[in-house]
Amino acid sequence: MRLLIIRHGDPDYIHDSLTATGRTEAALLAGYLKDVPIDYAYVSPLGRAQLTARPTLDAKGLEATTLEWLREFEPKVRHKANPLALGCAWDWWPEEWTEHDIFYTDHWFDDPAMVDAGVKEEYLAVCAGLDDLLAAHGYVRSGRIYEVAAANHDTLALFCHYGLGCVILSHLLGVSPMVLWHGLCGAPSSITSVYTEERRRGKASFRVNEYGGTEHLALGHVAPSSAARFCECYEDKDRH
Repeated sequence: MRLLIIRHGDPDYIHDSLTATGRTEAALLAGYLKDVPIDYAYVSPLGRAQLTARPTLDAKGLEATTLEWLREFEPKVRHKANPLALGCAWDWWPEEWTEHDIFYTDHWFDDPAMVDAGVKEEYLAVCAGLDDLLAAHGYVRSGRIYEVAAANHDTLALFCHYGLGCVILSHLLGVSPMVLWHGLCGAPSSITSVYTEERRRGKASFRVNEYGGTEHLALGHVAPSSAARFCECYEDKDRH
């Protein structure tokens, strides 16, 4: 089995839509994926993901199933740096989260700020949704790997979001999402490809063979938009 985890295009967050750049990215994505085998498509209920998926679905003659758990990972936490404001569970100052060893472990969600925000419950709900989907396609979670009930070469496309995509990878790879959220940069409309490996009959694990691919943008001579990263140097004029 193959999973394509596709981030939405350049976002207009205020209107839960796409910018003009995002619509261009979605069109280039559709042109690239038109000849890529996709057997099933699943999409977040949020507008920016739906609009990103639509050109690809139309180009391939596919219909997608909307899954509530594919929406962006939304719990809000109170960060020590600014306790009066709520911020994303997946966006911390580097010096704030790295000083806590717990964030590098399976118990990352037991940090007090995460507990107060109900992050564990949201995380486990996403993991359960993912496992239900994989079980429906023949791969049943057993501990940290998957029992193969029906081996297949199907490709599932998941049109979703950056934070949520890292939660998916966290569950599949057995890694704290804090490391992924802060250590990976997935540009808008980028494609992450994950395969199963069945090295022993009936036992499957997942491996990433490409993260955040933007070949479709390069082919269209379009640079990846910046709604994925912060300034490379502090003196830079944008992305603070």
